[in-house]
Amino acid sequence: MTDWTSGYVADIGYTYGYYLELNPQRVKLAFLNAGLVAPEFGTACELGFGQGLSANMHAAASVCSWHGTDFNPAQAGFAQELATASGANAHLFDEAFAEFANRDLPEFDYIGLHGIWSWISDENRAVIVDFIRKKLKVGGVLYISYNTLPGWGSFAPMRHLMTEHAQIIGADGVGIVSRIDGALDFTEKLLATNPRFARANPLVADRISKIKEQNRHYLAHEYFNRDWHPMHFGTMAEWLESAKLTYACSANYLDYVDAVNLTPEQQAFLKDIHDPMFKQTVRDFMVNQQFRKEYWVKGARRLTPLEQTQGLRDQRLVMTAHRPDVVLKVTGALGEATLTEKVYAPVLDLMADHKMRSVSQIEQALKDASITFAQLIQAVLVLCGNGTLSAAQDDTATIKAKEHTDKLNTHLMLKAHSSNDISYLASPVTGGGVGVGRFQQLFVLAIQQGKKKPEDWAAFVAQILASQGQKIVKEGKPLETPEENMTALMAQAHEFAVKQLPILKALQIA
Repeated sequence: MTDWTSGYVADIGYTYGYYLELNPQRVKLAFLNAGLVAPEFGTACELGFGQGLSANMHAAASVCSWHGTDFNPAQAGFAQELATASGANAHLFDEAFAEFANRDLPEFDYIGLHGIWSWISDENRAVIVDFIRKKLKVGGVLYISYNTLPGWGSFAPMRHLMTEHAQIIGADGVGIVSRIDGALDFTEKLLATNPRFARANPLVADRISKIKEQNRHYLAHEYFNRDWHPMHFGTMAEWLESAKLTYACSANYLDYVDAVNLTPEQQAFLKDIHDPMFKQTVRDFMVNQQFRKEYWVKGARRLTPLEQTQGLRDQRLVMTAHRPDVVLKVTGALGEATLTEKVYAPVLDLMADHKMRSVSQIEQALKDASITFAQLIQAVLVLCGNGTLSAAQDDTATIKAKEHTDKLNTHLMLKAHSSNDISYLASPVTGGGVGVGRFQQLFVLAIQQGKKKPEDWAAFVAQILASQGQKIVKEGKPLETPEENMTALMAQAHEFAVKQLPILKALQIA
């Protein structure tokens, strides 16, 4: 009997997550900051798309044609359902990488892989690299994220032990979730004996405690595949060399802010390293990097200083947070840092109306605030990095995408009648997904159906919950009476009207 899983967990579905770093619209700001030319994106591909939420949102919310594959047929079936609902230009398959690579496919401006690189065999890695070599256009961008060393170095033996327990000790037929729970319980008991390994690696126990709190669907795919290979940055570079790729920059905007990630001594040490690739390797040791999110490019071309500055000034932005809720804090490798109020507060106050503005327009509006252009760009990177601001695509793309995002969002909101699995909707403004919880999705659905007041939205949701015998859980306990449930829904609806609805309107979701 053929094992079509190749050692990958297939008896439990992946989570319904959305990963904003896969959005090609984020590439432009990162490349401009790095002084690199970014391509115009017309064709894109995601390898190992899981449930396909990211692929479908990016297809619906942009003018790109998207292709992709995930070998799990149940996940591919769900992804195809979403593609049919949106009517977007998305072609999603349930094929292994080697089979997909043999398809008659276009060349791509963008190829994305989120996490999957760490969970597959060297044979599949070779197939992917060959696919990138053949199918990524000159000037095209690869987004790839992966578990890395040294951050996973101390935990790798413990992960191996947990996987061995699940395979050898875990009872056949009980399912992966029970085997995961059994492996975690066993590991805690082992650590309670105070083994020398734990004494030499004191952070392992804390990581096990955090893992126990995580979604079992996520854990199954993150830790319990046969293949699990954290990789040094230098090793990744060796893999991608044959595909003619050059490292461009991090896809995590907060990595660009040295002050929150590196001490002054570390910054000075890195400045003396002139090889950019080796500098990345050394930096990983400084921050004990566990997970890298990267852009690579097939043929890096540099912008002139004038082109870079003009490109940055042309970048359009929209605020995707409620201004009173924004805290002037940011977390980097060094921990939490306080943002400079005289720089960040004027930017946030200006953008609080959720109107779209270019960096140039922000600069002009704040010309009397004594904010330098360099300070403004760093503020933009930090605020985009923590989700307060989002890059916005041009009006032509937004108009074309809205038809598809409306259809996709309606389909997702109807699913929210009975499930809270999916907590995202698609925006034609940002070209990607936005976090929107179940009740908030149902409030939007109520508005679509002509209900204008928070009281009406709450009643709409209350009726849906009552029809299924569902109750709101507050402080860990279900609210028993209809009156209690209605009061809780009313509070949420009024908060939604003030905090989220203006944002969703600006993003053309509501």
